Amino acid sequence: MTTYAHLIDRVRAEIADKGEPFQHQIKSDGVQTLHDLPVDMIRESGFVAKAIDQDDLTVTILDTDDYVLDEENGFLTLDPALPDGDMIVLEGTSTALFTDAELAVYVDDALGQHTSGRTVSVRYRDGNGFIKYDEQGITVSNLPEEEEFLVAILATIETLWALSTDAATDVDIQTAEGTSINRSQRYRQILQQIDLLTEKYRTLCEQLNVGLFRIEMSTLRRTSRTNNRLVPVYKAREYDQNGPPQRLLPPVDHRNDDDSGVPSPAVGGWW
Repeated sequence: MTTYAHLIDRVRAEIADKGEPFQHQIKSDGVQTLHDLPVDMIRESGFVAKAIDQDDLTVTILDTDDYVLDEENGFLTLDPALPDGDMIVLEGTSTALFTDAELAVYVDDALGQHTSGRTVSVRYRDGNGFIKYDEQGITVSNLPEEEEFLVAILATIETLWALSTDAATDVDIQTAEGTSINRSQRYRQILQQIDLLTEKYRTLCEQLNVGLFRIEMSTLRRTSRTNNRLVPVYKAREYDQNGPPQRLLPPVDHRNDDDSGVPSPAVGGWW
């Protein structure tokens, strides 16, 4: 089963931002609660804060309720402060580009785009012994295994777009001495990588018929000749599926609707 942590790790592998491990020690003075760490962009997963008693050297792993970690800026706030003389040992991983919380947003966006309009049909038997079918939306927990890589690619594309926005403000530098720094090259390289990953995502989606580039089937609607209303469309059912028929509500184009609110005569005269 896919998890957010696994998808985030795959995205980090794609953008080469796995991070570097660190260990930092702080001696408590019994008063200060805010501590500035020598690193920032700290991964929440794998972060451990330990307290070492100065008297008997007992090591205690602090609970997440005992501190607040600012992953992006590298600050640790203890609540309350440790006794004077005790040591605080912090261990974790520092990254260069994104925190786990930021990548989780990109993974959510990619998952929503990749699975838009799709559901999973779950077959079960109810308390009365009848076979029922339940339509459930696709989430990380029930995402098909073969589509995990596609969601990771799409999330990687979203992270590269974020990086391209920052790189777009870089300008080339030329000095009177003849020195030239082509800073806009980074922006062009990011856009090229986005194009390559988009083409890769498109190719895999077309081969598996999933995602944003899948072939969609629509239902033709028929208009009644007697009242000019759309004839209802019902969902096809399995031969052993019980219960009342389920209506399908295909989208109706509203671009040419009259939203003035002025009533119109049906057949002459007014309502």
